[in-house]
Amino acid sequence: MKIWSIANQKGGVGKTTTTISLAGLLSQRGCRCLLVDADPHGSLSVYLGNDPDTQETGLYQLFHMEGEYQKYNVQQQILSTDFENIDLLPASTAMAALDRQMGTKQGKGLALSKALKCLSEDYDYVLIDCPPQLGILMVNALAVCNELLVPVQTEFLALKGLERMVHTLHMIMQSRNTVLSYTVIPTLFDRRTKASRGALEVLQEQYQENLWPSVIPVDTQFREASLRGMPLSMLAPKTRGIVAYQHLLSYLLGEVEQTEPVAEQR
Repeated sequence: MKIWSIANQKGGVGKTTTTISLAGLLSQRGCRCLLVDADPHGSLSVYLGNDPDTQETGLYQLFHMEGEYQKYNVQQQILSTDFENIDLLPASTAMAALDRQMGTKQGKGLALSKALKCLSEDYDYVLIDCPPQLGILMVNALAVCNELLVPVQTEFLALKGLERMVHTLHMIMQSRNTVLSYTVIPTLFDRRTKASRGALEVLQEQYQENLWPSVIPVDTQFREASLRGMPLSMLAPKTRGIVAYQHLLSYLLGEVEQTEPVAEQR
């Protein structure tokens, strides 16, 4: 089971879009996917038709389980979706209080890791949609993942969020004496604007070693897909946005050495 966390310490950069798009493509390959909504705002849960304000099962309950995690009680917190091979561990707004509630409780940073270990035979991929701030939820997501995906909107304010995210990542790696690979994903790219082109140049200069060598373009079809509550790959598989995510997925899976060059994106 591979676990990917999708994180950035800035909102609005495409974390949920990246999560649902990759999950849709993986599911169409026959891969069993579990989506984990680790953001108290619950955008991913809402996308898939669940209300974080009334949700009574999900990630929040996992943090309050007493004793050892067992497969059956972890599975009770998971919801099926309308899409084959995609399940959801939903968010609830109560998660916003987790940092205060957990306090100094021992092992709080590994709760998600222990829970997902029970599901290792049930899923091929777990994708975790992270909150935009450092706290117990992001710490858990970074502790459990095999790969960190960092969507970054190609505008200069988003670059500061990336800077904070990389700093956080290095702090956690140092404290745990582990190495976690990460991939920076330029999103919402609009080649018509000087701001987008300039931000991409900065990413290429400063993060070349960890930068996916292509971009996710601005595509209004993502809004249509969210309105319908379905992955864009199932709604409009040939739209430019989902074609870009297909390139990204191939890159992450090591199927190609390099994806379509930025200069050729339209």
